[in-house]
Amino acid sequence: MLMLALSGCGYAKQANVDAALSQLRQEMQAADRSTAETLGGRIDQNAQRLAALEQQLQQLRTEFGARIEQLQGEFAGMVAFDMPVHFDFAASEVRSQDQAVLDRFAAVVKQYYPGALVTVEGFTDAAGDPAYNLRLGRARADAVRAYLLGQGVAETQLRTVSYGEAASRLVAPRLAGNREGAEVNRRVALVVDTRPTSGGVIQ
Repeated sequence: MLMLALSGCGYAKQANVDAALSQLRQEMQAADRSTAETLGGRIDQNAQRLAALEQQLQQLRTEFGARIEQLQGEFAGMVAFDMPVHFDFAASEVRSQDQAVLDRFAAVVKQYYPGALVTVEGFTDAAGDPAYNLRLGRARADAVRAYLLGQGVAETQLRTVSYGEAASRLVAPRLAGNREGAEVNRRVALVVDTRPTSGGVIQ
């Protein structure tokens, strides 16, 4: 009788184990399906965000004439925005006609690059003293930075640098001062750093 009772207990335990394993297997399969659905949903969301971002960048190109370039090599992960933001001779104030493109840029940064580092690069034409032009380039970059701050871009995301009249960065090297067309050299460029070390990637 004792052997029969122990045997019965053994079969009962095995049945319980089988039931528990079956339940665990079902739970794991359900979790796998849920994970796959979640990942699939995230992939779809990312694809939609990338498509929306590309649409925004294309609008910057077509509506404002911006040139946007994904940098390569050691600068991979950085996006250069050559914006049509120019300055009057010897001036650093953001012009009213250039505010719309900066508004659009700020909206793109806030929505798609919320943690990225944005460098505002300031430039001048070649008229005047190089040291003065470095200061003027900085003043222009600082003015654009202040404007972007006013549009809600985080202060921690923005930094400025001046290249002044650096010959390698002039758009039209022969144009300076009050010569027609020289304003293309009196500009800012914006570089968005999306590398992980900058803290900002599209999510």
